[in-house]
Amino acid sequence: MTQKYLPLKDHDTPVKVLFTGYLCAVGIGYFFALLQILFTHGMADGKFGLSIDDIVYSYYGNRSGTVLETQLNGAMKDNASEEQRFKIIQWVRDGAELEDYKSKGIDSIIEERCVMCHNAQAPANTPDFTQFENLKKLSTQDTGATFSSLTRVSHVHLFGISFIFMFVGLIFSFSETTSTRYKCIAIGMPYIFLVTDILSWWLTKVHPMFAWLIILAGMGMGISFIFMWVISLLEMWAYQQIFIENGGVYGQKLKALYAATITPERRAWLLSMLSLVREKAHEQWLNTIIPFLKKLLNNIKRSE
Repeated sequence: MTQKYLPLKDHDTPVKVLFTGYLCAVGIGYFFALLQILFTHGMADGKFGLSIDDIVYSYYGNRSGTVLETQLNGAMKDNASEEQRFKIIQWVRDGAELEDYKSKGIDSIIEERCVMCHNAQAPANTPDFTQFENLKKLSTQDTGATFSSLTRVSHVHLFGISFIFMFVGLIFSFSETTSTRYKCIAIGMPYIFLVTDILSWWLTKVHPMFAWLIILAGMGMGISFIFMWVISLLEMWAYQQIFIENGGVYGQKLKALYAATITPERRAWLLSMLSLVREKAHEQWLNTIIPFLKKLLNNIKRSE
């Protein structure tokens, strides 16, 4: 069949520079996005690093405490001393009254430690602590992200990330070392995982058991991004050394590295782990998710 596109290796150098500049820029942006997740959601439980608890606290909330307690013991832990955090948490547990707010010196702590970021000039998602009413609202039970904030963040992510993957996928579509089948899978995967990721935010808001889905969807997007990113750059600038017949010098080294790393024993172990994950997922589906959905439908029917 006649080839209907110009392969990446055959594009003019200015076009390659354009594609490379874009890929490098979005690659750096993706890296900083991961850092931002680590320093926001990744600190929800007070410990650095993304965990299931971080996801649950961010979307479902820590129902055993208030919003202020969760933040002071999590993402905002380093912004105040232990004594100051204890005073604020104690004030919240005592009812968060205006009289105690001033008499116990909570106002001075907020002024010193919080107002620098939580003020009238702060972004829309950041509460203004110069107004006592805004602070008072956070002394209620922590129920995680609000539906209004999820709506706002969902449409921003769907629009923005879709455009990123559209152009990355467009560049990758000019590759020729990957079969059409796998190209279609790699290009389509990010959109499937993106929708799954956004949907799982809402599901986790309803029940914490869906937090695993957020991590799996994020991993799926990352894997597809890295695959398209690496293949595109290699084909543009190192095609002869890596992708020519028999692999070339570097290709032979990669094959040797693969053969040394992925031994038959390790391959068998990976397959057994995948089988175990599949069995566990099927077990969770039967024993947890289906009963939950049935219970949810019954509650809806009763309310009607």
